[in-house]
Amino acid sequence: MFIAMNRFKVRHGAEQEFEEVWLNREVHLHKVPGFVEFHMLRGPDRDDHRLYASHTIWESEAAFRDWTRSEAFRAAHGTAGARKPLTVGPPEFEGFEVIQTVPRDPSA
Repeated sequence: MFIAMNRFKVRHGAEQEFEEVWLNREVHLHKVPGFVEFHMLRGPDRDDHRLYASHTIWESEAAFRDWTRSEAFRAAHGTAGARKPLTVGPPEFEGFEVIQTVPRDPSA
């Protein structure tokens, strides 16, 4: 498995609008080969921003890379810069290869 994360430093006062963008967007990830699960995470407050992170789980790094080169990816990110800046700088990408998974139910 592969986990793709983007960290967003959201300007104070823009948190609600940022969340609405994510909560009201059209989602097509479930149609993408190799996609497993997505989470949008709200993190701690900092001096000049609140931290958020998108957390996407993929069957493999190759599946994630294929998605980033797809029409679905371009459609999902086509309007990313069209609204007023909600963040302090661009998102920061981090990719992780999963080396261990501990399930909730070990017998599953």
